Amino acid sequence: MALVKLSAKFPEGSAAPLPPPDQLEDEIIRLKKERKAVILAHYYQESEIQDLADFVGDSLQLSQAAARTDAEVICFAGVHFMAETAKILNPDKIVVVPDLDAGCSLADGCPAPVFRKWLEKYPDHKVVSYINCTADVKALSDLICTSSNAVKMVQSFPRDQKIVFAPDRHLGKWVMKQSGRDDLVLWQGTCIVHETFSERRLLKLMSEHPEAEVIAHPECEETILRHAHFIGSTSALIAYAKKSAARTFIVATEAGILHKMEQEAPGKTLIAAPPDDESCACNMCPHMRRNTLEKLYLCLRDLQPRVEVPEPVRVRALKPIERMLELSR
Repeated sequence: MALVKLSAKFPEGSAAPLPPPDQLEDEIIRLKKERKAVILAHYYQESEIQDLADFVGDSLQLSQAAARTDAEVICFAGVHFMAETAKILNPDKIVVVPDLDAGCSLADGCPAPVFRKWLEKYPDHKVVSYINCTADVKALSDLICTSSNAVKMVQSFPRDQKIVFAPDRHLGKWVMKQSGRDDLVLWQGTCIVHETFSERRLLKLMSEHPEAEVIAHPECEETILRHAHFIGSTSALIAYAKKSAARTFIVATEAGILHKMEQEAPGKTLIAAPPDDESCACNMCPHMRRNTLEKLYLCLRDLQPRVEVPEPVRVRALKPIERMLELSR
């Protein structure tokens, strides 16, 4: 299987000066209209990017938005596996990203050649892969899932069907508990952000805010999840904060979610769960933070960097994605 190749960052001749900072947002809006583009952004993006986006959502919502858009250009403010998914669903559209180096530790930690070799040990297993993986890994999968539908996707198979779940082991363990499928074979991948949360510091926060509810993403370790009042995808966490009678929440996921959560649950107190290292902002994804307004402007202006997926890989990867979208209706 040919590995996915991504185009060079910016073409020669694209060194024209940026507009003044106070005009940047207006210029992005102008370019978006000129290019007949749609801007899709993940909840983990910087707040100013979220505010400019046509649609902000979690991985499932963004996949659904990419599948139904009639825009000629998809500008994906997220990480590269998300843009790859958009390209798989829209082979005839231009898909661009603000920064090609905005990757994902889960995707990087599951290289397709190694994963393919590992799967040889489980020839009678179906492969359910978390959407946080490369197009090449999706092409090796029977079904794709997101954190919002992972349990449902696993349960779509007969109980006696053996299943490999990749690449996030923490999400996989949570799915095992929720689905009653304790026989899942897990690839041992992790998210660098969700592994940083400190149980010790979380317990301290809980003692300081006894009225607070802890809400957590299932990519977190069990040491965090066992203290959570609610566990769910980014969109589910926002919905829970909005409807819950609680007034204070300790939020154990990437801190970018707080922007949308504040908009959806005004007047409530939101506290970002702390990482183990007090000296770093480790609860923020360094890959998501690579995208900036300046890079968003440039990628719309130059229609670069583009994401391309080789057609044989795209065709194979499309089937498990379409199956997920069908089961998620």
